Amino acid sequence: MASEKVQTLTDGNFEQTINGGKVVLVDFWAEWCGPCRRLSPTVDQLATDYDGKLVVAKMNVDENPYTPNRFSVRGIPTLMLFKGGQLVDQFVGLTDKDSLKKIIDKHVA
Repeated sequence: MASEKVQTLTDGNFEQTINGGKVVLVDFWAEWCGPCRRLSPTVDQLATDYDGKLVVAKMNVDENPYTPNRFSVRGIPTLMLFKGGQLVDQFVGLTDKDSLKKIIDKHVA
């Protein structure tokens, strides 16, 4: 469900990824989630648009329950933006690309 520019996150590599020095956009999703499937092409396009400036990653909440629970993900899709390892913004539900870009641009140099 991810393009080659989108990383796949697990409970095991999550901390290392968000603390890697770049701004990170994480898409919490599930295979059975229709809205997640509709949002996926937007997330893939953001990975292309911000290549080298932003890490874009997806985490399957069914396969990795610890991290979504830790960040109180209650509905999917949920997108979270991390900077310096800290959560700086989040979006729940379907969100259009332009709205996402406005928020991302505030955090990406």
